[in-house]
Amino acid sequence: MREQRRGRRIAMDEDERSAFLREEHTCRVATAGGDGPHLTPLWFVWDGAALWLWSIVRSQRWTDLERDPRAAVLVDAGREYGELRGVELRGRIERVGDVPRTRTPDPDLAEPERLYARKYFGTDEMPVDGRHAWLRLVPEKATSWDFRKI
Repeated sequence: MREQRRGRRIAMDEDERSAFLREEHTCRVATAGGDGPHLTPLWFVWDGAALWLWSIVRSQRWTDLERDPRAAVLVDAGREYGELRGVELRGRIERVGDVPRTRTPDPDLAEPERLYARKYFGTDEMPVDGRHAWLRLVPEKATSWDFRKI
C-alpha cells in the first residue's frame, strides 16, 4: 500500500488506523457512475487488511462497481476542528462469494461475517436476506489524519 506524502505530522500510524477502522460504524463509498461520481453511506468491517462492505446487489453502487471497480472509501469522525480524524482508502473493489449471499458456508467470508454480525447485530450469526452480497477493498493507498495530534 502506498503511504501518504502530505500531512504526515497528523497521519495515523498503522495501529491507529486499524483501531479507528474497527471502531467506526459508517463509511462513505465513492464510485464512478455513468453520469458522474456517486457517493453513499454504508456499514463496513475492517479485518486488518481489507475493508468489507455488505451491499445491496441491486444498487447504483453495485452497478457502478461492475462497470469500474475503482473506488474511494472515507471513514471520518469528530465534531470540533481539533477532534477531526479520518481515513480515506482507495483501490479496486471486488465481489467475494455468492451474489446475492446465501447461507452456503464460504471460508473466505467466515471472518468478515463474524466481525459484521458482532459489530452490528451483537451475535455470531450473520443475517442473510437475499438482497446483499460482499464487496472487498484491499487498499492500494491510505490517507489519514488526526487533528488531535496538532
